[in-house]
Amino acid sequence: MDKQENNVIVPKKDANLGAVRIADEVVSIIAGLAATEIEGIAGMSGGLVGGIAEMLGRRNFAKGVKVEVGEREAAVDLYIIVKYGVRIPDVALAAQENVKQAIETMTGLSVIEVNVHVQGVGFPEEEPREEEVRVR
Repeated sequence: MDKQENNVIVPKKDANLGAVRIADEVVSIIAGLAATEIEGIAGMSGGLVGGIAEMLGRRNFAKGVKVEVGEREAAVDLYIIVKYGVRIPDVALAAQENVKQAIETMTGLSVIEVNVHVQGVGFPEEEPREEEVRVR
């Protein structure tokens, strides 16, 4: 089976049924969804823009994910922003394991590597402080 541009060709069991093609974008979305399920990840990063990591919303799950898909294997790069106070190695390992399992389960591809690039730290939003009201 040959790799088509932006598609993964899944080997077919019955030659009479045809081929199943999975777009690279689908593999990216699966990886992005699996990564954002991990506690400690504040969001995905769209890359460095002027030295500042741009945090993307949770709607576009393919952003912050780069995949290289071959005939039967895939390599994934995740660009994440972690929450302040978490242990980064633990979060990265959990993301690697979850992304690998999700892609392998849903596509049948073998994931050879999941590289995690921590692009920034997300701080919790401070709640606006109520001004003290003086009673006269």
